[in-house]
Amino acid sequence: MVKVQDEFLRVGSPSEIEALLERLIQPGGASLLLDKADSTPMPVVVMEQEPAQSLLLDITAVREIAGELKRGIGFRLLGQVQGKMIRTPVLKSLQVDTVGGRVQCRCEYPHYLEELQRREAFRARLRLGMEVGAIVRSSESDSVVQGDLKDLSQQGCQLELPASAAGLLGEAVLVEVELCFPNGTRFTVQAMPRHTVADNDRQALKVGFRFENCTAEQERKLWFFVREIERESLRYDDDADVGRLPSMLFQSQSNGAASPVGRRNLQAYPTPMARRLARVAGYLDAQLLELQQGGAVDSVQLSRHADMLLQLAEEDIEALLFATRCLGQEPLLVRHGLGVAAHMLALANSSSVPRDVRKALAASAMVHDLGKGLLPSGLLAAESLDADGQARLREHVEMLKQRLGNCQWLAPGVMNSVVGGINERLDGSGYPAGAASDGLSELARMSAVVDVVDAMRRDRADRPAWRIDAVYRHLLKSPNLFDPRWVKRYVQRFGLRPVGSLVRFSGGALAWVQRLDQQGKPFQVQLAEEVAPPGEALGEVLRGDVTSRLGEIVEELPVST
Repeated sequence: MVKVQDEFLRVGSPSEIEALLERLIQPGGASLLLDKADSTPMPVVVMEQEPAQSLLLDITAVREIAGELKRGIGFRLLGQVQGKMIRTPVLKSLQVDTVGGRVQCRCEYPHYLEELQRREAFRARLRLGMEVGAIVRSSESDSVVQGDLKDLSQQGCQLELPASAAGLLGEAVLVEVELCFPNGTRFTVQAMPRHTVADNDRQALKVGFRFENCTAEQERKLWFFVREIERESLRYDDDADVGRLPSMLFQSQSNGAASPVGRRNLQAYPTPMARRLARVAGYLDAQLLELQQGGAVDSVQLSRHADMLLQLAEEDIEALLFATRCLGQEPLLVRHGLGVAAHMLALANSSSVPRDVRKALAASAMVHDLGKGLLPSGLLAAESLDADGQARLREHVEMLKQRLGNCQWLAPGVMNSVVGGINERLDGSGYPAGAASDGLSELARMSAVVDVVDAMRRDRADRPAWRIDAVYRHLLKSPNLFDPRWVKRYVQRFGLRPVGSLVRFSGGALAWVQRLDQQGKPFQVQLAEEVAPPGEALGEVLRGDVTSRLGEIVEELPVST
């Protein structure tokens, strides 16, 4: 192992600066180092901070330096926070006074801090929107699995792999890890799996690896990758320097197309549209994790993927509707959000609806339920909820709206109608505001209908998926809850055998409805072997007068997708 030096990394976020300085406001928490040769750290007390304005120091213990500070000599403040050394850039005194026998110095406020990072220990985390694929190969077999890099240090990395990788990692054996950056750079290193955490809801594994047998050249490259990931991640901060040049590692070779390597790359999708939609699902999945880790909704990424979803809808709305039934390996909150978004776009598919409104509608619908991911996991899995549980569940709306604050491009009226109004009911029995008929916009009324239809067609902890005719009857019999005009519009638009329905024909064949004709009858179906979500092994596609070959449709078979 070659010897490497420690380096400082810059902290530029105002909130992080404030939090770190707050940790120094305690006796013994800070030292002062004059900006001159042969200076040694001296004890001072950081008394208070006025963010972005000034710091107040007590220098009574080293009052002899008051004269030098008054003459304008610069200095740094040093301290330890969570085992790391923190230092300010060179600061200057603004005023030195004696107050009640104590010598105080008011100085400039640091516009950034620096953390001393030990190369061996520093771990660079990839931010939302930064994608680095990974290929893991067994050194003892021909097994290969693809995944995504989550963080990287000189000593190891964390990868997210599909649940199917459990067999390859079953024993502590040396594997080969190849990192694949968007610009085409590839790096291969030997590694040993150290710990694995299963995420059953996402059908994924988080696996930590320790690098083995690294050469000096590999270590040099690893540190370069770590620094470039950290550099790129700074471009995603809320206060990021817009002039900061992007890392070349993250410049895609194919005009923004996603890297061909990743956890979803080897998954089976029954249609090309489903594979493309999986890119949007991947973003929502990652955004859900960001929320669970205390982050906010990423404004740039939400805008980018709302544009992507809108483009898919404009290209082929029926193919998109079917694709929303083909994402069985994604979390339910992600599948539901995409299902609601696609059906709302289909209902709003009119030249009279401006594109920016449809984009805001798509974005709001995509994320509308992600706040549930911030609730205790047992709450969503419960077969019944008492009054306290129901009250807790209703908190998810406000929890999400608080995380949408940075999405200033998102039209407030659309966001409030969809995110805030999708769970309201005409009689005031909904949530979060308990708004009644007069207080609900047309978009909120439409959202409520679309949301309920999609939710009832999927399994839930307290019930299996419903048939579409049963869903329609429930809505039509509840005019006090759901706007009958929007219920009828929904039925007229999607029909009695909607795209994405699994149906049985009188001849015995099973098939998925993929397209409808002008009369709302199935025009294109794909044969299936069993009552199961659509997968790669679907059968022949039939177009045109399918009933002449298969007979009349005799029933729909509810399948939770």
